[in-house]
Amino acid sequence: MTYKMIVLDLDDTLLRDDGTISPRNKQALMAAQKAGVKVVLASGRPTYAMKALADELELERFGSYILSFNGAKIINWKTREEPFSSTLTPETAHALYELSMEEGVSALTYVGDDIVTEQANEYTHIEAQITGMKIVEVPSFIEAVQVPVVKVLMVENPDKLVRVEEKLKAKLTGKLNVMRSKPFFLEFTENGVNKGTSLNHLINQLGIERSEVIAMGDGYNDVAMLEFAGLGVAMGNAPEEIKQLADYVADTNMNDGVAQVVESFILNDLIPAT
Repeated sequence: MTYKMIVLDLDDTLLRDDGTISPRNKQALMAAQKAGVKVVLASGRPTYAMKALADELELERFGSYILSFNGAKIINWKTREEPFSSTLTPETAHALYELSMEEGVSALTYVGDDIVTEQANEYTHIEAQITGMKIVEVPSFIEAVQVPVVKVLMVENPDKLVRVEEKLKAKLTGKLNVMRSKPFFLEFTENGVNKGTSLNHLINQLGIERSEVIAMGDGYNDVAMLEFAGLGVAMGNAPEEIKQLADYVADTNMNDGVAQVVESFILNDLIPAT
């Protein structure tokens, strides 16, 4: 099988635990791009928090793409055009804030390049550390959010958040997309928007078949794209239920699992047999 695109989650997939791309992973992805394979970064991160990694992999030079906000935005990194973009209305963001108050969890969203929340806590600080964005504590979430936003997060300790997730999924099914990106992050985007549906938009635009796509991830928010892609790859550090859904299980993010897949399924096929 000849693969034309590889789609990569960032945290705990492409990135090592310190948030960097290993030399082997970078070398493999650069070789794939030079051979004409599209490298697509697909993350729950805001666009701002993906820029440096997109630039490190020279996505602009090769006309590759990023899927930010769990697929709510597709961005052509060469032209900066957005062939797909999804937002929540201010009223929807306000309603989610009210639900977070009812459930006793914190809510945050993004306005410009800032993280907006009423009260910063250990989980909002984790988001700030991951994204490199500034936390702005506001006296009123509702007053601060008066423009459409891409997504809203509820953040809390995992044991409590899993109960909130079950309750709100039942309540909001068919109205919003509800997914866990990390054990302590519960994300809300427009209904029907996830990494899988976003990937479908992208390949239709580029004329690439599902069978020609590899997708790699480790989290629950990666399931849609792993199931959509021709080859869905779970990382060795993924939860067992994610591995069970995948077509292939790679090594861990700390052991160059991405490079292993690129070398085995893409680069080796480019080397003529002797």
